[in-house]
Amino acid sequence: MENERIIPPSELIINEDGSAFHIHLKPEQLRDNIIFVGDPGRVDMVASYFDKIDYEVSSREFHTIGGTYKGKPVMVISHGIGPDNIEIVMTELDALANVDFKTRKVKSEHRALKIIRIGTSGSLQEDLHIGDFVIADKGTGFDGILNFYADRDKVCDLEFERLFCEHTGWDKSWAAPYTVDADKELVEKIGRDDMRRGFTIAAVGFYAPQGRMVRLKLKDPDLNEKIESFRYEGRPITNFEMESACLQGLSKLMGHKAMTVCCIIAERRANNANTDYKPKVRHLVETVLERM
Repeated sequence: MENERIIPPSELIINEDGSAFHIHLKPEQLRDNIIFVGDPGRVDMVASYFDKIDYEVSSREFHTIGGTYKGKPVMVISHGIGPDNIEIVMTELDALANVDFKTRKVKSEHRALKIIRIGTSGSLQEDLHIGDFVIADKGTGFDGILNFYADRDKVCDLEFERLFCEHTGWDKSWAAPYTVDADKELVEKIGRDDMRRGFTIAAVGFYAPQGRMVRLKLKDPDLNEKIESFRYEGRPITNFEMESACLQGLSKLMGHKAMTVCCIIAERRANNANTDYKPKVRHLVETVLERM
């Protein structure tokens, strides 16, 4: 039985103060409503909308502020860049919710978290422009993290994966892509006419995995063109980012609800980018807080 197993210290590291190893949060600091952001500096901006702040914790790239928004308990945490960081944050948040840190056993009663990631992204279609908001209805991960977990097939869209690999001629030396839907309940709650529902690629890097070439050549220079021309049930892949698939996949495996919504800050096909995107991201934060 899962709740009879004692999780050894080498597999779940707990700090001397009783906090989770990387994110340094204690079980009593966990909130059920959580906002994810990549940039540690963005945590302060999100928390500036809170009615009150109960605590603030920083460790490495993981910066957390917990408080209330319009009376509702909420927390915002930064995860840094990439799916490997998402795995760390998700595993430790899930442990805070569902593992007794004193006995090291899984609790008999499951606690489900609601997680909304607010990020930035590059568009892959001509009708998506800088400043637009896109929800990752499906996140397709290039990182392979979910493939290390049992039961990944139960939460993935296997037909999407098969057709995508066939269309792109996916190189067998790369990690097998995995595709996971966002939580439908959260998407219905957050998504309105001001947000596009798209299919999102969660790349394993910022440069070559997203088709960017600085000095080093790309193994498949045509990969982005293949991605842009792919259709699933008549719908295209809309945008690139780096974390949606891992977040949505681990959340489903762990029994949590999660989604990602991004602000477009680059138009890849038009070779345009906007580094002055903070006002748009602030508006997205305000919108998500009001609807969550």
